[in-house]
Amino acid sequence: VFQSHEEDDRKVRRREKNRVAAQRSRKKQTQKADKLHEEYESLEQENTSLKREIGKLTDEMKHLSEVLKDHEKICPLLHCTMNFVTVPRPDPLTSCLPR
Repeated sequence: VFQSHEEDDRKVRRREKNRVAAQRSRKKQTQKADKLHEEYESLEQENTSLKREIGKLTDEMKHLSEVLKDHEKICPLLHCTMNFVTVPRPDPLTSCLPR
């Protein structure tokens, strides 16, 4: 009878310990899931912001391309024949050496 009582106590303690460990594990799992959800939300916001920025930059690039095209039509420097003459340029290494 005495041994049975000890075994019962041991079982009760083991069950209690197991219950506490299971609660701790579930809490940890919930915290991890919450953290992942927060990270997901943050990444979604960043993604939306980056997509908006891409849209703005694409619009700006289109606008600047149009401005450049319009400018090329009227730019006298682009139509000048002198632009096609190659002018020798000094070598950057030898030009800075003492003579």
